[in-house]
Amino acid sequence: MPMLQACLNGGRTKDFHPAVPVSPVEIAADVRAVVAAGAAELHIHARGADGLESLGAADVAAVLDAVRGAVPDVPVGLSTGWWIRPGGRARHDAMRRWTVLPDYVSVNLVEEDAADVIALMLEMGIGVEAGIWSVADAERFVALAEAPNCLRTLIEINEQDEGEGLVVARAILAILDRSGLAVPILLHGADATMWPIHREALSRGLDGRIGLEDGATLPSGAVAADNAALIAAARAFA
Repeated sequence: MPMLQACLNGGRTKDFHPAVPVSPVEIAADVRAVVAAGAAELHIHARGADGLESLGAADVAAVLDAVRGAVPDVPVGLSTGWWIRPGGRARHDAMRRWTVLPDYVSVNLVEEDAADVIALMLEMGIGVEAGIWSVADAERFVALAEAPNCLRTLIEINEQDEGEGLVVARAILAILDRSGLAVPILLHGADATMWPIHREALSRGLDGRIGLEDGATLPSGAVAADNAALIAAARAFA
C-alpha cells in the first residue's frame, strides 16, 4: 500500500479547526493518534511559544523532541516555507543553527531560494521533499543537479476545481516521467481537491497526504473531529 503522510497543522489556526495542534504538547498527542490511525510519516510546521510558525532552533528542537518522545520510530518532516520566521533568506542561518534535525524537510520549488535550501539541507544530512505546485516548478526541479538526491517529489495541487487540479497533476507527472528521475512521488490536494486528488494518487499507486493542513472535511463532506479521523478516513478510502 502507498505511504500515507499526516500533515498536522500547516499555517492553520484554531479558528480554522479547534483540533489544529499548535504547542509541542498538542502536537505530541496528535502524532500518537494519527500513527495509531494509520499514518506512516509526519509533516509538521514548527511553532513558537506565540503559536506562530518558526524555524528557530529552540522551537524546532521543542517540536521534534516532543514528536520523537511520542512516536520515536516514525519519520518526521518540517516545512521550510519562505514565509516562516525569520522569513526569506534569513531562514538559511536559522536552519544552520538547528541542533535537533528533522528526518526530512519540504522545499517549495516556487520560492526563489529553493535550489539553495535543497543544497543546504542535503549538506546537513536532511532528506528533501521537493514541493512542486506547477508545470514550471516541475521543469525547474528536473533541471536541478541535486534532483536525484531528493527523498521524494511532493506534488501539491492548489487548484480548487477538481478538473483543473487533475489536469495540472497529470501534466506534472508527465514531466517527471519523461525526466527519468527515480524519485518517489507523493501527490496531494487541498481543501476542495483534497479527496479527489487523494483518489488520483491511490489510482496511480502514489504516496498520499491527508490532515488539517490540507482540509477539514471527510469524504462525506462532514467536518472531521481531528487529524486522526482524517487519517482513518483515508485508510478506509483506500
